[in-house]
Parts: sequence; structure tokens; C-alpha cells
Amino acid sequence: MSAYLPLLNKRAVVTGGSRGIGAAIVRKLAEQGALVVFTYSASPDAAQVLVRDIVAAGGRASALHADSADPARLQVAIRQAVERLGGLDILVNNAGTLVHALIDDFTQADFDRTMAINVRAPFFAMQEAGRHLQSGGRIINVSSNVAVSAAVPGASVYGLSKSALTAMTRALAHEFAPRGITVNAIQPGPTTTDMTSGMEEFIIGRVPAGRMANASEPAALVPIWLAQTPASLMARLSPSTAL
Repeated sequence: MSAYLPLLNKRAVVTGGSRGIGAAIVRKLAEQGALVVFTYSASPDAAQVLVRDIVAAGGRASALHADSADPARLQVAIRQAVERLGGLDILVNNAGTLVHALIDDFTQADFDRTMAINVRAPFFAMQEAGRHLQSGGRIINVSSNVAVSAAVPGASVYGLSKSALTAMTRALAHEFAPRGITVNAIQPGPTTTDMTSGMEEFIIGRVPAGRMANASEPAALVPIWLAQTPASLMARLSPSTAL
């Protein structure tokens, strides 16, 4: 554990925290002193390994099972996490899904699940978190660069969902601001995770840097900047600078 703990005893919930960027976010928050509860859907073994690793390193973390496609279950999990933590300071909406398919091959079931996890789940997670966050609270949504700048064949619905999440972040930043709660989004570029497995060759050819990010790179944005945005900056944040 780091000797400098800027998030000491801050209470955080991370959705979809067992793998990829989510797991890296959980690690970063715990390394900086936060008490973290994260949700997982299909990776119980990975979730338990992550908890053991964090505890072994002197951090504090625990896991709750919740499929983000089920908003009622997700809200229950957030309430359970708040009870476990004794309150809430930070919510990170990280859970996401990507179905890479051209329009002719895209099914309605895949469309509905993508929107359920990438858009509906963050909305209802923020609704529930808003019942527990106090002034100084932080909400961070993990969007994607495809929301604003990258046109990738086969990722039309994913891009749609992340554009919706980004727009929702802008609007809710204004709704939560009077309560002293910030709402921000990070928009990672192509990142090596389970979700992008098998797509590396396709993606790298479209990245100017010629490589994909590792999960720790976008995850570092959460504790370093967004989770610590001073409340005094609220009056100066516009919808564009709040992203």
C-alpha cells in the first residue's frame, strides 16, 4: 500500500469491477485508501482473487454479485454495499458490454442487452447512489472514445450506448451540482481487456499510437483526478469541461 492515501476511508462502489478496467479501478481506489465494494456478474472466481489480492496488500475490498442488466438487482446491490460500507462517497459506473457485429448480423437481443447494461444500468445506479451520496460525493461513468470521435465498423450500437452515457453524464452533472455532487465521465480509447479479446489486430491498425492501452492507464484517471475534484470547482465546471 502507498504511504500517501488521498482517498483514505472514502467509501466507493464500482460496478463491473472483477475484470479489465473495472478491476484496475478497484485496485487503484484501494491502493489510495478507499473502502471498495464492487459488483460482478459472470466472474466469481476473478472477483474473489481480486479481493484476496487487495486484502493481502493491506487494502479493503469486497464483492457483490449483480447483473447490471437487471436494474432492480443492481440497486439492491448498491444498497447492500452502502450498508456494508456505512455510507457512500464515490460511485463508479464501469460495467459494460460490447457486441462487435455489423448491422446485418446484429440481433434485437444483443441490442437490448447492450443498452440495458451500458445505458439503463448507470442511470438507475446513479438514481440509487443519489439517495446516499452527500455533498462532496463523486459519480464517475466509464464511457468510451467511440462516443465522440471514433467510427468503428461493427461497433455502431456500442458507440450509440456510450454516446448516450456521455450525454446523460452532462445532464446529470447539472442535476447533482446543487447538491455538491460531481458527475464526470472518462472516455478510454482501445484498451486490452476480456471484452476486446480477439479484436486487437483489427483495432490496432486504427490507433495512431500503434498499440492498445492497458487497463491501468484509463483506471489511473479515476483516483488521480475525478474522484478528488474539489467541490469548489463545481461553479466553474461547464458540461464540456466536466467530461
